[in-house]
Amino acid sequence: MSRRSTTIANKTALFLLAFSIAACGLPRTGPNKREIFAGSVQKKGNAFIISVNDRVIEATKRAPTVGFDTKFQNAGRIGTDTIRRGDVLALTVYENVEEGLLGVAGVPSTLTEIQVDQAGYIFVPYAGRIKAAGNTPEALRGVITRKLDAQTPDPQVMVSRLPGDGATISIVGTAAAGVFSIQASTATLSSMIAKAGGVVSEPENTRVTVIRGSQKGTVWLEDLYASNKQDIALRPGDRILVKEDKRRFTALGATGRQSLVEFPAPEISAIEAIAYMGGLNTNLADPTGIFIFRDESAEYANRVLGRSDFVTSKRFAYVLNLTDPTGVFLGRDFEIRDGDTIYVTEAPYVQWTKTLSVLTGTAGALSSLTDIAGG
Repeated sequence: MSRRSTTIANKTALFLLAFSIAACGLPRTGPNKREIFAGSVQKKGNAFIISVNDRVIEATKRAPTVGFDTKFQNAGRIGTDTIRRGDVLALTVYENVEEGLLGVAGVPSTLTEIQVDQAGYIFVPYAGRIKAAGNTPEALRGVITRKLDAQTPDPQVMVSRLPGDGATISIVGTAAAGVFSIQASTATLSSMIAKAGGVVSEPENTRVTVIRGSQKGTVWLEDLYASNKQDIALRPGDRILVKEDKRRFTALGATGRQSLVEFPAPEISAIEAIAYMGGLNTNLADPTGIFIFRDESAEYANRVLGRSDFVTSKRFAYVLNLTDPTGVFLGRDFEIRDGDTIYVTEAPYVQWTKTLSVLTGTAGALSSLTDIAGG
């Protein structure tokens, strides 16, 4: 074999080796569309691969889970002026004599944290045991005034309800968390949140949860202020949690952002999610291969596939093709859920471009090596 033939043979062998390495070992963002389809149930894999269409959108659409039901909405306001067992009261008395029963002239005597007992009574020095439960603060003031008037001239009495175990609620997640009395000005959820200093998170991404005994309801803050029905009346013992929404989805593949992405709004579509991911990378992305990976409950798996035999959750990969005439509309209607993974595959030509780039560099290096060897 001539020297020239040997050189060509060596170049060819090295070229084929470089091509093989390039085809198998070049970096990429993840599996391509063909490899994902190879893992489908139809091909002995463990995921159902479903193309998004109008029927799939309807089958996967969830009923609103945020908003108070009729039990909360139909609970009318309580009589906020009525004192109840367990209420904590504050009593202030002004006397018009230099040496009064409870203090001196012009200086108020304040009795704080007087709790109404389970029989509905309180004890006031020099007035005795008085029935408080069932009275309004104004009515109780009159009773105490009459009791003291017999012992000190023209006493001036003030009665107020304090946070305690009676008609009170607890609230956390606001600027001033704590225990608050239900009064006429704070008888509804929105007014109580305002009383507690308002929210500390972004209003459009804040949820409010009310726990009432065994009942539990949640509403978006914006919906609370948009609908009178959602601005429910409060009940003694209600526990209120104001919390920023922490739902997330994962962005992977040929996009402008690969990370965990927090939901920017109560509901987002696939198209909106792609926009929040930074959009498709025009140099890499395959718009026909946008996948939404999700574990569907048995209920939704049966609905999507038109079956009724599933009893456990199943893995699904929903496929969007944005090059289809209706693809953008379908992506606009398909709802993204908490925990979804959105993966954008690379376009087929990307690996070829990378391969050719490697081969071009390899061919140049081989030519230099051959020239050196030949020299």
